[in-house]
Amino acid sequence: MSRSAAATLSLILAVLPAALGAAADQGEGVPKSPDRSPDLPKGSEEAFRPADPRIAESSGLAASRRHKGVYWTHNDSGTYGTDIFAVDEKGRTVATLTLTGPGVELRDWEAISVGEDDDGEPAIYVGDIGDNFDGGWPNIRVYRVPEPADFGTEQLSAEATTFTFEYADGARNAESMMIDPRDNRLYIASKEIGGGLYAAPEKLSAEGTNTLERIGSAPLYATDAAFAPDGSQYAIRTYWGATVYDAGAGLPGRSITRFDLPTLDQGESMSYTADGTELLVGSEGERSPVWRVPIPEDARPEPTTSARPEAGGSEPSGGGPILIAGGAGLALILILGIIWLARH
Repeated sequence: MSRSAAATLSLILAVLPAALGAAADQGEGVPKSPDRSPDLPKGSEEAFRPADPRIAESSGLAASRRHKGVYWTHNDSGTYGTDIFAVDEKGRTVATLTLTGPGVELRDWEAISVGEDDDGEPAIYVGDIGDNFDGGWPNIRVYRVPEPADFGTEQLSAEATTFTFEYADGARNAESMMIDPRDNRLYIASKEIGGGLYAAPEKLSAEGTNTLERIGSAPLYATDAAFAPDGSQYAIRTYWGATVYDAGAGLPGRSITRFDLPTLDQGESMSYTADGTELLVGSEGERSPVWRVPIPEDARPEPTTSARPEAGGSEPSGGGPILIAGGAGLALILILGIIWLARH
């Protein structure tokens, strides 16, 4: 999404709560209305700001598995190049990794996650999953590269494995991708009013096309998603809030808590901290802040007893917003405006 469109979107979001006054919040999967003075979880604070001017449109964030206190991020689209950046907890870039290989391009990078490769070694997955035309591209891609064990030099490069995906129910826009640490399965949440949670095949193929199957609902306009380090829960964020889901018995799981996030210019990135007790959330823009937001104590991860979680089953109740009579007409007009802006 362009910066000008994002600014207009913020204005629409500021007045949307009044229009939604007569709309029913059905609970599960429905994000809170935007609030210009959000009620943040106790202990929320700014953690750092990336100092590197090359990081101008940070759209994803993922904690390293090999390097304590290091997070991977990347730019959105444009002329930035196929680079991802390792940033420490003081905002310093400690390494830059250039992705190379057949099929690698910066079309619309929207998410990043750390999982494993075919040998069980830590690997970085970069989601070229955005589609500002909401179906204009017939497929999307995810690039996988080994996570460097030793930075050694600040400038690194690695040949990526390219995976191609199609949605079983038609092309759509998405900005959220996560990988379950228990079985390395990849999931994507679409960025829509009636957003969906999609599961990739248990084992990805780099030869053909991998089909994404809808298994549940996602909050209104999801902009990132992440699993807790132990896989017992996952979170999906929007521009204004985060919803945490129980994944102990498999996905989609039930919603267990929802809370506000800091008001940011264009909040699109999120990662769990290494201990699973907090979320790091960020925004596009040069030197944009990354906030540390504690997960409420009664909703923090518990060790899971499920060795291999199941994907599928019934969707969580109330997975999308339901408009009812009375302010729904104006709300619909505003939401249609959001749709148009999200495509630009």
